[in-house]
Amino acid sequence: MKWLSSDVDQLNRLDTCMLNLSGQTLTDETFAGFTIEAIHRSRVPGNKICFEITETVAIANLSKARTLIKELKAVGCRFALDDFGSGMSSYAYLKTLPVDFIKIDGIFVKDILTDPVDTAMVRSINEIGHIMGKKTIAEYVENEAIMQKLQELDVDFGQGFGIAKPEIISGIRPPTEFKLGQMPPELSA
Repeated sequence: MKWLSSDVDQLNRLDTCMLNLSGQTLTDETFAGFTIEAIHRSRVPGNKICFEITETVAIANLSKARTLIKELKAVGCRFALDDFGSGMSSYAYLKTLPVDFIKIDGIFVKDILTDPVDTAMVRSINEIGHIMGKKTIAEYVENEAIMQKLQELDVDFGQGFGIAKPEIISGIRPPTEFKLGQMPPELSA
């Protein structure tokens, strides 16, 4: 919150800050209250924050995950179900978790150009997500060809080296918007 609230211009340009939650954090009874207090103190709008919970952790702690999501959504925070598709009961549990985004596991994305089963899995997860009113994010978007395939499948967002390389937080430049299927200038050369 400190970094987000330290630069109002950067905060205004930022659409969403994605933060990974560990299984330990998910089961910490004080986390929701601490986070809500930090949001109020910092005056960072809750909708600027999206917490990522892996499918495996969410399923292992289903009741706690639902409670945490409900409490933090009350102050505007959003949630993404990370690594979706890697668990055995994905579709059944997806209906019970009030997340905003589904992050399609990169294991299905990385070979999407050569493996028809991976293509079918991504298509299926994406279609079900859209029917449920959720946005989809594909992991492991490593090149323009994968981005184009995901665009054909109507996946909403992509994440991977083909879009941007990881940066330390203090070095983050002002955000630039890229449509899925469009390479950032510094990576297209």
